[in-house]
Amino acid sequence: MTNTQVTLVQIDNYGPWTVTPEPRREADLQTLQSRLYADISQFVGNRYGYVFFTRFDNMIAVTNGLSLSDHELLQESVGNRYPVTLSLGVATGTTPVQALADATSLIQNAGSAQDKNRRECLEGRVVEDEYRTDGDVQIAHFDVINATGQYTDELNAFDTFIEIEQGYAELMRHMRYAHDSLSFFVGGDNVIVVCPDLEAADYEDAIYHVQATVDVELQVGVGRGATAHEAGMGAKHALETCRADGTRVELDW
Repeated sequence: MTNTQVTLVQIDNYGPWTVTPEPRREADLQTLQSRLYADISQFVGNRYGYVFFTRFDNMIAVTNGLSLSDHELLQESVGNRYPVTLSLGVATGTTPVQALADATSLIQNAGSAQDKNRRECLEGRVVEDEYRTDGDVQIAHFDVINATGQYTDELNAFDTFIEIEQGYAELMRHMRYAHDSLSFFVGGDNVIVVCPDLEAADYEDAIYHVQATVDVELQVGVGRGATAHEAGMGAKHALETCRADGTRVELDW
């Protein structure tokens, strides 16, 4: 059974800040968002977690192994270096969707995303060390079969982007509603999915569904671990087996 620890990272009062005292340059906002994401990703990654940018003003992290003190340090570091602050909701669950739902409720109960009085709230709980196991996190790493040959070297860059995004969007919806999983596009033709305790048949079902719906062919490697890093590295190695052997689903256990 998985026990995923999820942290919702939400910038405090970000919408109003972007237009106060007048609308800020879009290039400056994009630069701030990308640098903030990079810093948060490095902070969490150094502690063996994963962060996904989603909408940038909201980021989702898999933080198994991080304590509440680690989360406080992240808030302090960002508050010292950026003109914005972060609120964090931390929750655990046997499915990533449930953990995220609980983390979201914690932040929402602390105040609106546009509440100027909500600053650096930190709510929730972590998986304590004595309850952690080597199977707490399950990560699936999907990519498009022969994306370079089918798309990158054949279509213009934007049409390639459309094709890849169609596959991602359909996979994201299917994994969310069929398997209580959270899927994130991570560049190129790669999608990382944070999953509950799924089996090979579940991944085969997802691949078939995406191919039948939007005609995008996928392959996937899956790993397990005590942290997102451990599970993700297992998934990467399993995906390399897919590429080498021409298989569609490989499990690293």
